[in-house]
Amino acid sequence: MTATDLTLRPFYWRATNLFPEKEIVSRDSDGTTRYDYREFGERTETLAGALSALGVELGDRVGTLGWNTHRHYEAYFAIPLMGAQLHTINPVLPDNHVEFIVNDAGDDILLVDPGEPFETVERLWDRLAGVREVIVMDDELPETDIECVSVYDELVANADSFEWPTLSEDQPAGMCYTSGTTGKPKGVEYNQKMIYSHAMMVATPSAIGIGESDVVMHVVPMYHVNSWELPFSTTMAGAKQVYPGPSPSAETLARLIEEEGVTLTAGVPTVWINLLDYLDNNNADISSLERIVVGGSAAPRGVMRRFKEEYDVVIEHAWGMTETMSIGSVSRSKSHMQDWDRDERFEKRTKQGLLSPGMEMKIVDEGGNELPWDGESVGELYVRGPTVIGGYYNRPQANEASFDGDWLQTGDIATVDEDGYLELVDRSKDIIKSGGEWISSIELENKLMEHDEILEAAVIAVPHDRWRERPVACVERKQQSTLQEDAVLEFLEKAYPKWWLPDKVIFIEGVPKTATGKFDKKQLRDEYENTDLPQTPGKDDETGDND
Repeated sequence: MTATDLTLRPFYWRATNLFPEKEIVSRDSDGTTRYDYREFGERTETLAGALSALGVELGDRVGTLGWNTHRHYEAYFAIPLMGAQLHTINPVLPDNHVEFIVNDAGDDILLVDPGEPFETVERLWDRLAGVREVIVMDDELPETDIECVSVYDELVANADSFEWPTLSEDQPAGMCYTSGTTGKPKGVEYNQKMIYSHAMMVATPSAIGIGESDVVMHVVPMYHVNSWELPFSTTMAGAKQVYPGPSPSAETLARLIEEEGVTLTAGVPTVWINLLDYLDNNNADISSLERIVVGGSAAPRGVMRRFKEEYDVVIEHAWGMTETMSIGSVSRSKSHMQDWDRDERFEKRTKQGLLSPGMEMKIVDEGGNELPWDGESVGELYVRGPTVIGGYYNRPQANEASFDGDWLQTGDIATVDEDGYLELVDRSKDIIKSGGEWISSIELENKLMEHDEILEAAVIAVPHDRWRERPVACVERKQQSTLQEDAVLEFLEKAYPKWWLPDKVIFIEGVPKTATGKFDKKQLRDEYENTDLPQTPGKDDETGDND
């Protein structure tokens, strides 16, 4: 009996041989490109041939700074299938972060989209020590002083087809870096087996469930945990794929859903909040859309309700990290819950859901004790499984702080209910510790965004002389709203005890975002850490001193 190592090769084979006619649609600044899996296979093999001619060998790292396009998608398969390592890099990070990441990883070649990504590389060129070639993912060469630069389409058109080697499942295949919001970014490596396992895990009905009949639109940036690894799962399924290009607007997404018949998509909550706002004021047919997978932070309940009630679109919460190859849980009702009241089922769907097949979890208190699954005990989430990394690249000190044997200490504060549904309370760095009690910034944010006149809201901890920390709400009002602080607090007071209420509501023009679309609470904390707070009533005024 023989066994085949678990690699990406059968996913590629399946799509190009069993579904060669299936369409891939890609939008970019020059228009829309349409082709099928057969043509995708031909271009992928010649891209690998071009990279080989440039000296890329087994184990080399090829970095990409690109948007969600068909060229970037081809690199997703060409690089790991030839035995090299795909290293996706966020092109909108600060220059010093990009410089650190490229040099720390030791990238040999960079594939770069024109415009902002290429301009970043140009600025940093003299400081990128090991890069020997830059390939512009376009059909023409921009004006540049960089000498070792090539044009993607020309290379693909002129190169010989590459014959895929037999690879070990332990062969490094992917690399991403964490955001670096609390220090230098940390490298995370994925081997062939991990990508295989994650794609299989995500495609099952117990996780996201991607079928051949789906039309999947990739909104999650391809530089962000490999677009949650969905290009791999979708290819394995043989489904139609839609790549919306650089920085797609809500109008672009609505148009693509309507024109391409998109059934499934994914992204952070802000994308779908903006889409709802667009649909409120414009005509668009999104009737083909069945599901939106939301991660990064929790979707506001009001947004979830509106998508279901007004458009019959189900929002499925998911949880994951760069260290878990993104998606590690998805919220969907168990079969015995179908007879439950609609509101009871909705409560389950607002949680981050059931862990994906192959993974294990536990909740641990500050003393390292495992906590019960009762929906009330709150502690740090630990996970392990075939898609969870065993350590960071070149960061032994970070490994000591983040791993307990084969368990990853996620830094997420969570609870698990009696049915096994995971619910995130907060990130450990974002949760508010006031008078000895925890206040969930996520829960307050979601409630605030249920208000009809609030577009987005972020809640941060501000130092307080008496209570250690107190919540402050940074609120972006909808256009033409004149909402005032008293009305905001009155709205929250209906749902939360007085000591949970923000000590101040600050109205801002827009909630700042990280490069991956999450609320940038670090920026807000830096800006408002010296906010003058009143000596508001705390928990001891209601139930006794809690210091």
